[in-house]
Amino acid sequence: MLSLEDLKNAILYGADNSVAGRIFWYARVPRTLANILAGAGLSVSGMIIQNVLTNKLASPNIIGVNAGAGLAVTICCAIGTFSGWVIAGASFFGALLAVLLVTFTAQKIGASKTTVILGAINSCLNAISEAITTLIPEAGVQSADFRAGGFSSVSTVRLLPAGIFIIIALFLLFTLCNELDVMALGEDTAQGLGLSVKKMRVVFLILSALLAGACVSFCGLLGFVGLIVPHLGRKLVGNESKKLLCFTTVFGAGFVTICDLIARMAFSPYEIPVGILMSFLGGPFFIFILLQKKGVHT
Repeated sequence: MLSLEDLKNAILYGADNSVAGRIFWYARVPRTLANILAGAGLSVSGMIIQNVLTNKLASPNIIGVNAGAGLAVTICCAIGTFSGWVIAGASFFGALLAVLLVTFTAQKIGASKTTVILGAINSCLNAISEAITTLIPEAGVQSADFRAGGFSSVSTVRLLPAGIFIIIALFLLFTLCNELDVMALGEDTAQGLGLSVKKMRVVFLILSALLAGACVSFCGLLGFVGLIVPHLGRKLVGNESKKLLCFTTVFGAGFVTICDLIARMAFSPYEIPVGILMSFLGGPFFIFILLQKKGVHT
């Protein structure tokens, strides 16, 4: 652990002055930035997916968005491609494919959104990833940390392109708060107010996939952030999109940063992947929400 003196010297004299300086600038700073970006991106992605699919149980990991991005990264590992831009782009398209599959299936079979998102798509995508790692063991070794979810191997090279995608998507979403509020009124009402619901639904799903895919590209399959944070946000600040976006962005960033700090220090000198800690927190939380909805047919 770096002392306050080490931190002061690292900030004042840069990375090349000492070992502590290199640790601070090449490990601690990228990891903290990754915590902030992943927390904000996954939380907002979950909020958008919940609004668009009108389901409070939806989140990137539950409906298969993370699994789609994970499949894309596993394929990259299998073919030996590790470029930050390639992995970030592949994660986005994998996430987009998953979210479009969910939406298309829901529209075609007429099932409730809950039934669909808790169904087969997530399992199928995970099964394909497992098949690839079984047939190409090298890909499994390279993506082991990725599947657990964590920040121990974050690098500036991988973080930079993903961070650019996340910032662009967040900026665009903040400019679309009015449209998101109108969509929340219901499809018929929104169309009556002149909003192209189908077009905006696609736009929001693409932006949510961009956020989730970019985050997954450097933090792995980090689950339940997009479920916990938006749910708490609605309890604390209500459903107004601008307030909820601000809350999920800030609180999500802080939540993941604190969880990563606990995962890194709780069992020192050992470190557990923060994805494991998230699963311990998110699993009971998900069950709690399900129990609250037990009287609702899904």
